[in-house]
Amino acid sequence: MFGGGIQLGQNTSFSANTTTPGVGKDFEVTAPPDDSVSALEFSPATLQQNFLISGSWDFSVRCWEVEQTGKTNPKSMKNLGCPVLDVCWADDGTKVFIATSDKQAKCWDLGSDQLVQVAQHDAPVKTCHWIKGSNYSCLMTGSWDKTLKFWDTRSQSPMMTLNLPERAYCADVDYPMAVVGTAGRHVVIYSLENKPQQFRQTDSPLKYQHRCVTIFKDKKKTPTGYALGSIEGRVAIQHVNAINPKDNFTFKCHRVNATAGYQDIYAVNDIAFHPVHNTLATVGSDGTFSFWDKDARTKLKSSDTKDQPITKCCFNATGQIFAYALGYDWSKGHEFNVPTKKPVIYLRPCFDELKTRSN
Repeated sequence: MFGGGIQLGQNTSFSANTTTPGVGKDFEVTAPPDDSVSALEFSPATLQQNFLISGSWDFSVRCWEVEQTGKTNPKSMKNLGCPVLDVCWADDGTKVFIATSDKQAKCWDLGSDQLVQVAQHDAPVKTCHWIKGSNYSCLMTGSWDKTLKFWDTRSQSPMMTLNLPERAYCADVDYPMAVVGTAGRHVVIYSLENKPQQFRQTDSPLKYQHRCVTIFKDKKKTPTGYALGSIEGRVAIQHVNAINPKDNFTFKCHRVNATAGYQDIYAVNDIAFHPVHNTLATVGSDGTFSFWDKDARTKLKSSDTKDQPITKCCFNATGQIFAYALGYDWSKGHEFNVPTKKPVIYLRPCFDELKTRSN
């Protein structure tokens, strides 16, 4: 099922005109993990094909090639021996970095299929992001040991260690900007030019624990702010240097109207920005995904409710495909876990759905 090293080939695009079993027009990924998906990332634009990487609580990292028809071919799998908490691609698409609960980060060379340790912390590594700078490249890892470390992957010692105010819960990198969300509702923004350095520390505008953070760009494709999602069914849109304070706002999502005027409120598990339209997707514990236009402050689309929470999502480099993973996220406690219900990953042709209404 899963083979050895990955061979690079010709360019493929994702067609919305083919039909295959799935959710409506969504395509089901072959051979998904056996436990909930904790990380989901498409290959960078430097690769001609679309590859999808997942990390899971079943200790595995898996790689699929996505064909033009929507078919997915399992290419390779690695067992890390412990839960995988995050994955990221190197900018050239030849390597994948993996953050794990055993206090390490590892590098998976896809061509040789070799796995080597490249980072070490004193507690589980929650986040990993590759930084491709103008004068350096490195791996950034955030840990529950309350540190952020930067690694030249050829060295056993970090290039730099920065203290965090609390445990790292979520992070994103879009050079020259990095954002880390920690326990205690802290948000730390970093400038990565020349060398990583803290730019600002602030408190979350959201009242409850945040779960995900994603950087967005302006119309000039410059990183200018971030979207922060919380366990309370709310997203904050924050510009780093807001010209007008009203540019920063929060909105409610992933809430279900219940009886007697109350709402059932669900966690926002992940946020992804479309690489072309700069609109965004949110996924939640309520088992839905929604597409939003943050500039017009409107919802573009909401999905029907799936039979499991949606734990992670991502867009491919051209914005043609939206991937999302269904699996239990323990938001309702152990008594709602159904061991026989397995995770599922779906691919959705999405380019037109994410267009702004003005387009």
